Amino acid sequence: MPKPNISSIKNKQRRTEAYRQMKREQQKLKNKEKKKKKKEAEMLGDKAPPKQVPKTIESMRVYDETMVAPEDEEVRKDEMEDEVAPYFKREITPKVLITTTDRPSNRTNKFCKELKKCIPNSSIYYRRGLPLKKIVPQAVSRDYTCLVVINEDRNKPIYPSTIARQLRDANCHVFLNLTQDGMVLSHLPNGPTAHFKISNVRFAKEIKNSGSMSEHKPEVILNNFNTRLGHSVGRLLASMFPHDPEFHGRRVVTLHNQRDFIFVRHHRYQFRNEKRAGLQELGPRFTLKLRSLQKGTFDSKFGEYEWVHKRHEMETSRRKFFL
Repeated sequence: MPKPNISSIKNKQRRTEAYRQMKREQQKLKNKEKKKKKKEAEMLGDKAPPKQVPKTIESMRVYDETMVAPEDEEVRKDEMEDEVAPYFKREITPKVLITTTDRPSNRTNKFCKELKKCIPNSSIYYRRGLPLKKIVPQAVSRDYTCLVVINEDRNKPIYPSTIARQLRDANCHVFLNLTQDGMVLSHLPNGPTAHFKISNVRFAKEIKNSGSMSEHKPEVILNNFNTRLGHSVGRLLASMFPHDPEFHGRRVVTLHNQRDFIFVRHHRYQFRNEKRAGLQELGPRFTLKLRSLQKGTFDSKFGEYEWVHKRHEMETSRRKFFL
């Protein structure tokens, strides 16, 4: 006897209940099949068929010639002589200067303040109309090792009152949008300089059950930076943080690359037992997308670029990644 078509039921409550009953039956059959396969695998032992691995975009990634093996001797020697090598050797302590575009919005200022709390030994100075070419030598003379500039989208400004009205009309309760458009990260005194796009910014107060931040130096986790370009970008980001973390502070900053999006998260952890650990997010939370990597310090006219994101030429396949 064929099963009745649920969409043909005119009563909404009966149609909803019929749909839920159908989903419950499908789940029971799925669980029954899963138990059957598990039992068969236990009976067969070593002769059991290998467990199937689901296909994902990451697993079907297009082959990249610049992929780096975990123990590549050539890459290891190059990294021992690059611009950020003294930080990983603990010869120099990072000192970070954070600044903004001219006349920044309140949310940009707040984002810089949260970055200052997240990055030890960092300071905030406002631009006051100075071009970046003049800021770089001043920062070098004051022994700063890294310059972070938060830029705003001047072409499409998003005003907080407009966003609040749009979210209220859409019955949203969390303020997610931010006027930040980009972040310039320049390693001093000799570069390199990276330009990122910022998105999905959430402050500490906008994160549910967020904790208060301590003054301890955090641990840094770099995850999934697999190519030569990825190694350079990951090391550049890690050079903002001291490489002598205070483990008793239990703070950790995670830089996770997935499909060329760098997810930045800041947590406090606590070991529950030998296998499990509890996490409490401290904020801020945001996502970076690499736009360009330039040799030397910031120079928009005559700078030599190692890599530039060209959308129409590079985004030809969803399975092709560069980091």
